[in-house]
Amino acid sequence: MIDESAEPPEPEEAAAPTPEAEASTPEPEPEASTPEPAPPALEQDSDDDEPAAPRVKPAIPGADLEVDIVLEGSDPLAREEQEELDAAAAAAEEDRADEQPVAAVIDLAAGARYRATGKRKTAVARVILRPGNGAYTVNGKTLDAYFPRPALGRNIRQPLEVVGYEDRMDVVVRVHGGGVSAQAGALRHGISRALLEADPNLRGELKRRGFLTRDPRVKERKKAGLKKARKKPQFSKR
Repeated sequence: MIDESAEPPEPEEAAAPTPEAEASTPEPEPEASTPEPAPPALEQDSDDDEPAAPRVKPAIPGADLEVDIVLEGSDPLAREEQEELDAAAAAAEEDRADEQPVAAVIDLAAGARYRATGKRKTAVARVILRPGNGAYTVNGKTLDAYFPRPALGRNIRQPLEVVGYEDRMDVVVRVHGGGVSAQAGALRHGISRALLEADPNLRGELKRRGFLTRDPRVKERKKAGLKKARKKPQFSKR
């Protein structure tokens, strides 16, 4: 039988390493640590560094706006037409400033008369040129009295100014039909054609400037079933 009172044998302790063995065992070398790359620096916007210019408030609100006043009883559409005429006249004056007067040979005898008819749209002007000092007579009135707009007067004087006879010939006109602007165009057309009667060599210069071109535009007639020439009545489904 096994004696249970006997104590179990103690486990043998592990042999401790001797100093000579410790000296012979090489120690492991530490691994070289690689430096971690630094995060890229954020580029600062140069615009953020500059302070924003403060907004300058005008001393008077609305001082930079243009004044648009329509007088009582005046037609605002007529003002736009006047501005267009002034712009065209200014452009014509600039063109005339660059050009020299055309050399014309016109007989200015005491009994010389040069007649022609000018037209524009529905206006008709019968013109007579005769030697004088540059006076205009339109239906018994002066030019400024019959055509109060300065732009129209400048357009009418263009043909004689181009040939250099604005102070040496008088103009007598009978005009009818159309409106004021159409009559002025007809008068300029008639003066230009009368100058051709006086000197046919002026055709090239007058035609190049557009003085001999007749404006044939007329108002289109009303059609049956329409309100005007092309305007239709409003459609009603029911």
